[in-house]
Amino acid sequence: MKKRAAYRSFLMLMASAVMLSVLILSGCNYERHVQNSTFDYGSKKKGDPKMLGSRMYGTMSGLPGQHDNAWFEYSSPLSHDVASINGVANALVMLTDKNAYVAITTDWTATGTRKSGGPKENEQNNGGTKEGVYNVDNGSPYWNNQRVATPYNSTLTINDHNQISGELKQTIAVHIRKLAPAVQEVHISASRDFNNYMVQYAQEAWAGRSLKPLTSSFNVLVKHEFAGGDVLPRPLDVHRDRVRMKQQ
Repeated sequence: MKKRAAYRSFLMLMASAVMLSVLILSGCNYERHVQNSTFDYGSKKKGDPKMLGSRMYGTMSGLPGQHDNAWFEYSSPLSHDVASINGVANALVMLTDKNAYVAITTDWTATGTRKSGGPKENEQNNGGTKEGVYNVDNGSPYWNNQRVATPYNSTLTINDHNQISGELKQTIAVHIRKLAPAVQEVHISASRDFNNYMVQYAQEAWAGRSLKPLTSSFNVLVKHEFAGGDVLPRPLDVHRDRVRMKQQ
């Protein structure tokens, strides 16, 4: 009887040990699964499938004139595809004869979208949602619908595109190149200014107006954002207001 009871206790102990091992291994496997997924752009673990292969975003050729685009167009399929990626709240993609230019804002559907700083570095104040206002500083309920990203109650921006996670940029570039394999370079920014310029170009396309007259303006914008250009083009809504004033 004593032997049988001891044997039963031994079996229960072994079963508990096996179950504990399974739980530990399952936890480890789940953690690694999340790190390898597009829910995590910050862990930088060796072998992460998001970073396998060569870099697919940013400057590739080093040739002069890479941002002297002959034309550009808004791509609805690419914009919707990139917007579906975890961590991306909104996306606007322009294709040119050479490159793809991507403006994104981010959200909390993934971690590590910003390289460093964490939540303390957020550029938006979303406290107004609790107060029922847009601008929590002055209590205004109004916002400029010509802007996709603002300092208040907006999805998140990252002023310096070099601070966007490389894993996120690689993921976006893979999506772009899968649907548009002819592009030479994929340039990605999450800055507020870049997003707000890009949405105005997109609005022109959505209204059925040609973007050809805006090519020079667009080239000034992308050179400022990605090639250290000193000037920004005049925002389209400001330009229209000045034209109207002259016509009155």
